Amino acid sequence: MNEKINIRRVRWHPDTASAAVTRFLKRPAFDKKAEETAKGVLEDIRKNGDKAIIRYIKEFDGVPSIAAKDLKVTAKEINAARDLVDREFKLAATDACQRITRFAKAGLSSDWSMSSPKGGILGEQFVPFDRVGAYIPGGTAPLASTALMTVTLARVAGVPEIVACTPADKQGKVNPVLLYALELAGATEIYRVGGIQAIGAMAYGSKTIAPVQKIVGPGGPYVTAAKRLVYGHVSLDSVAGPSEIAVLADDSASPIHIAADLLSQAEHGTGQEKVLLVTSSARLAERVEKELLRQAESLSRKKAVYEVLQKGALLVVVETLDHGMELINRFAPEHFQLMVHQPRTWLRKVRCAGAVFVGPWTPECVGDYVAGPSHVLPTGGAAALFSGLTVDDFRRRTSVVSFTSADLKAALPVIEAFGRVEGLDGHVRSARARFETI
Repeated sequence: MNEKINIRRVRWHPDTASAAVTRFLKRPAFDKKAEETAKGVLEDIRKNGDKAIIRYIKEFDGVPSIAAKDLKVTAKEINAARDLVDREFKLAATDACQRITRFAKAGLSSDWSMSSPKGGILGEQFVPFDRVGAYIPGGTAPLASTALMTVTLARVAGVPEIVACTPADKQGKVNPVLLYALELAGATEIYRVGGIQAIGAMAYGSKTIAPVQKIVGPGGPYVTAAKRLVYGHVSLDSVAGPSEIAVLADDSASPIHIAADLLSQAEHGTGQEKVLLVTSSARLAERVEKELLRQAESLSRKKAVYEVLQKGALLVVVETLDHGMELINRFAPEHFQLMVHQPRTWLRKVRCAGAVFVGPWTPECVGDYVAGPSHVLPTGGAAALFSGLTVDDFRRRTSVVSFTSADLKAALPVIEAFGRVEGLDGHVRSARARFETI
């Protein structure tokens, strides 16, 4: 199998065009074909609610028979799942949840205020959403970590109603590990609905599933497309589709470690993952290529991995690490590993990345599972536009303005000037009226 895999390896300079690099950088944040499919499904769900949701669960998830009353996972099922999960995972999940909670609490923004020029108050206050939805992938892998990395943040933010949607298996069952993680994280409602139909259910609502105010969580191309299409009906976190990783390395880095880290993101299973090595060492690039093929052979998901190595992997040799950093910033990766001498000195040069993993002892998997920050990050180049999921994404930020009469009097000439040039005399009147005797 290895002999058939051709991992692309190229040289690159900022001033010289490279067709291979250009194609790699221009990966779309969303799939047009998936968006066309999602559009029809969402419209059907908007019009027909539960009936449409059930039809697509049967069609896309392969569940032969399910009724609307069975969409919601019962307390009995959650209790049974708790008994099926082994003690080792329970301890690991508890540890991870505690770390995520600690990081989320540290990141909570506090209400604040400052004095206006004439004795009033200006500031901001933060209030949690009333009802949010988290999408938890469960098709190619039961992502219990995503349950923790989304729902835990909503709980810390103080959201009272936290909905989780995740696909069921062919028997209509949700993986017990997922159920355990969702309960631990603080989900208040769990539905056995996946894919486009889950996004439609949470965005538009149905007789069985009440709509949410915000949807968060990653997914494959169809979920990503569906999220884009419901924006405006609900708030969203960001575009979070197929996983990707970039590594900037010099000759101090281990090719074994680099290959292992790249493969960790190639194994997700959509076939659209992206893995990028940028290095100032041609010898390192050669050794990493050999390691990728050697290590891939032993992975349980090697078929999916080989597809990514063939279509979505690129090894780039640059003259200098500064050139390499320029390429990384253009790529705007979801995950970025700095595996160079004195990596912290390079951290300041990172402009576009969802999350940065610094130094040889920080593989990307610690971000996936245990470090603390959420692993829900923008993909497809969207890290140039969006940031990763944080606890404040589950709260509304409201500006607070409280002027005194002296504040308003001092600001009146400014209001009058803007009202004049914009032709909005009613704005001016509402301020002047306060100083006129009736």
